[in-house]
Amino acid sequence: MAEMGESMITTRSEALEYGLSFPDTYQEAPFHDENWQLVRYKGNKKAFLWTYEKDGYVNLNLKVEPEKAFFWRDIYSAVKPAYHQNKRHWITVVLDGSILDKDVRMMIAESYDLISDSPAKRIYEAVKRIPYGRVATYGQVAELAGDRKMARAVGNALHKNPDPDGIPCFRVVNSKGELAGEFAFGGAWEQGKLLAAEGVEVVDGRVDLAKYQWDGR
Repeated sequence: MAEMGESMITTRSEALEYGLSFPDTYQEAPFHDENWQLVRYKGNKKAFLWTYEKDGYVNLNLKVEPEKAFFWRDIYSAVKPAYHQNKRHWITVVLDGSILDKDVRMMIAESYDLISDSPAKRIYEAVKRIPYGRVATYGQVAELAGDRKMARAVGNALHKNPDPDGIPCFRVVNSKGELAGEFAFGGAWEQGKLLAAEGVEVVDGRVDLAKYQWDGR
């Protein structure tokens, strides 16, 4: 399911809109053919999202790690070896309604991460370092990602977390130890439940940083 306030990705325009929501991206039709609309990363001008219509459906070509190519194709028959691209590193996602929206978003986000040197990528790697049963603040994660001033970017990146199971964004709290808002992490109090399951005590929507904050080592 999509996050609260997000539309399902079922059309080309919705796929392009989501691709363009990532930092430093732009849209291009490089082949003088309106059927091919790409989203590129400005830093290196590489495309991470190719969109086109084929056989009556909107198709997305996305970059993947080789093992992930087999993973997604095993799960969904609508994920196929890439059309007109390297089939080891690219997949074609057919928007026929059979793929969960969260997985479409995850595949687009992973494609972006693979071709970009993005702050989001550094943020996710920092969050992965937070140990079980500990929390870190947005500012702390920003500093670990290379720039303490981008604490706001941490919140934005975690909202688009492409891999909630592998990137434990519920372990991130604000500078007062307060939990995120109602619509984060799947609903009100869900972050508190996840933290409590790891032994972190949450009182009145707040974690005692003196007791549970990770020291960064």
